[in-house]
Formats: sequence, C-alpha cells, structure tokens
Amino acid sequence: AIFIGLLSMFAKHHAHATTAHDFTFMSIDGEPMHMKDFEGKAVLVVNTASFCGFTRQYKGLQALWEKYRDRGLVVLGVPSNDFGAQEPGTEDEIKEFCAVNFAVDFPMTEKQVVSGNNAHPFYLWVAKELGTLSKPRWNFYKILIATDGKAINWFASTTSPSTPKLVKAVEAALPHQ
Repeated sequence: AIFIGLLSMFAKHHAHATTAHDFTFMSIDGEPMHMKDFEGKAVLVVNTASFCGFTRQYKGLQALWEKYRDRGLVVLGVPSNDFGAQEPGTEDEIKEFCAVNFAVDFPMTEKQVVSGNNAHPFYLWVAKELGTLSKPRWNFYKILIATDGKAINWFASTTSPSTPKLVKAVEAALPHQ
C-alpha cells in the first residue's frame, strides 16, 4: 500500500510537470540526478545503447560535449534496452564500455525505459510537449532542452551529432553570454 501511495504521488507530481527541470533520473553511479541542476544550460538528452548500428554516435556526442560544455551544454546519455535488446549490460558494464571505447565523460543515467506507457516520465512529458513523433523509436533519439527547461526540438537516430541542423539547434539553445 505504501508503494502504491508513493507511486501515485510520483505520477501525480510528474503529471503536472511544466519543464524538464521537474524530473529526476538516477545517475549511472546510482545517485539522484535532478534535471533542475541543469537549469541555465542547454541539455541534449540521448537514449543510448552499446550494441547498436548507431553506437558510434557516442564519439560525436563526446565531441559535441567537449566543444560546447564550457558554453553551457550538457549531453545526457540515457542507456536503454528498449530497442533490439541492444543495451543488455549492467550500469558498470555500460559505463566501462563507454569509457574504454569512446572516452565518454558526459553524464549518464541508469538504464531506463524510454518508450511505451512505462517510459520514464521525462519521455512521456516530451511526447506531450513536442508531439508523438518525438517519442524514441530506436536508440540514439535526441531531445534538446532549452536553458529554461522547455523541450524545444528532437532529432531521429539517423541524425548524427555533427549534422549541421543539430549543431545549429544546439548553438541556438546555448545560454547567451
């Protein structure tokens, strides 16, 4: 009964979410990761997988992070096993894979469900904000969040992190200096 009460309280809280800053993930290291901590920064949220044809995008995501993090960009990796069971590993295995193969040091969450009715509430909120096409339909979907926490754009798996339209959108979303 307590679990049901907490679950409904959690769902109710997120049902009234107005920005990405209203959500919390668990980090890949098991610590709470509050999106409100990214207030004032642009955030590119990407559902990732270690064994996907798009996995090489980790290299481009890391390059984007390195280029723009000092200007206010956060790349946030959200590992998911939703598509093709292409992220079967534990958090430790995912973290090691990303570090060894792509030198990833941008923040990552614990493995999450990102599709369907059981998706993390952040993804349900994005679908309400940006429409049904923004729902991840494969690994490496990218959601761009503005400095004020508003969902402003999404990019399909086939959109590389170095694609001019994505880079231009990221640059436009960065905090003004």
